[in-house]
Amino acid sequence: MINQLFALLKVFAYLSLLTVGGGMAAFPELKTLTVDVHHWLTSTQLIHLYSVGQMAPGPNMMMVVSIGERVAGSLGALVVFMAFFLPTAVLTFAVGRLWNRLEGWPWRNAIQRGLAPVAIGLFMAGSITMGKGVITDILALGSVAVCTAVAIAVSVFATLIVTHRINPAFLILGGALIGLFAFRSG
Repeated sequence: MINQLFALLKVFAYLSLLTVGGGMAAFPELKTLTVDVHHWLTSTQLIHLYSVGQMAPGPNMMMVVSIGERVAGSLGALVVFMAFFLPTAVLTFAVGRLWNRLEGWPWRNAIQRGLAPVAIGLFMAGSITMGKGVITDILALGSVAVCTAVAIAVSVFATLIVTHRINPAFLILGGALIGLFAFRSG
């Protein structure tokens, strides 16, 4: 159990520092470490946890606490919570204070402009990693599932493009309900 707690601490403290631009930025490494290296979850379980985290109120990356709980119970959940959120909180506080002191520094704007593509690139890498997992799972279900999934995705995309007033959470919930009925087994 101590070995698992130490592994959770190490993995999630490291992942904490990769969340530049949001939780999706850390998703590729989260998948590699939790699915491929430590085998704490399957790829499908990770995607489901991440999806639930997107729908839940509060920070979407609270879903990592579920991984800690799954691996080492309540103590694992606490270790993951502290390891994932404390390093970035401390780093953000320190950088924020330093950033305010460097207000007139000539390199400040260049650093800000340089970090934007990094955050976008990390977000895109996470999206691609998650997309591969979802596509692989859907392809395994057959052609009807693929057509249904594509129809849901196109409908959601078109709705978001046409109207900016609808809350995306409702579209996600609608897609989940359709998927629940379309992909249920038995």
